[in-house]
Amino acid sequence: MTEFPQRVSRARLYEQVAAQITDWIAQQGLRAGDRLPPERELASRLGVSRATLSQALVALEVVGVVTVRHGDGTIVTEEAARRASARSISDAIRAHADRIPEVIEARDALETKLAALAAERRTDDDLTAIDDALTFMAADVEAGGRGVDGDARFHGAVTAAAHSPLLAAMMRTISELIAETRLESLSQPGRPAASLESHQRIADAIRTGDPAAAAAAMHAHVDLVSDVALLRERP
Repeated sequence: MTEFPQRVSRARLYEQVAAQITDWIAQQGLRAGDRLPPERELASRLGVSRATLSQALVALEVVGVVTVRHGDGTIVTEEAARRASARSISDAIRAHADRIPEVIEARDALETKLAALAAERRTDDDLTAIDDALTFMAADVEAGGRGVDGDARFHGAVTAAAHSPLLAAMMRTISELIAETRLESLSQPGRPAASLESHQRIADAIRTGDPAAAAAAMHAHVDLVSDVALLRERP
């Protein structure tokens, strides 16, 4: 029996927009440090909604083509020149989306255990580091930021509080992949504040020395931050 060829995959709208932006960056000869037009203007030029444009910019940020700075706009990076073609950008974005589920599984398995161990083994210094990370993230979120650095600090502090060198080494192995999903998650509307509240519940359980509660809180947190637009739109 003759096999039919595989179905042609259709690029999602945000992928098409990301490709258009990539082409426009090249056509305009933009270099690292140059700014893209404001989102409202860019969405109008492209004829898409602000939501679709935001998703496209997040995808481009995840693969390193742009960086979004609170209060400073969207900045072209050095990576934009290396990934010169829209095709390579689309491939990178799709590869990112495809690996998100596996990253989520790994995070849930590792970080749930780390939270439980942190509740058993944390020291006063560990609790201080966790609190400092929460304060840092809260200040960023209150100022209108996404809390990306504070989020990384918090999870790093919980990992350190577990005092498990092997699990910490495993976390370092997937740290770059986690950084991608962190950026994707914290760019969702309302997510920074919700993530901060979730962090506080984890910290409370660790402080009270309740491993089961800490594990449950971390599992709920990973479930929360795993709800991203890229996965909701998968065919």
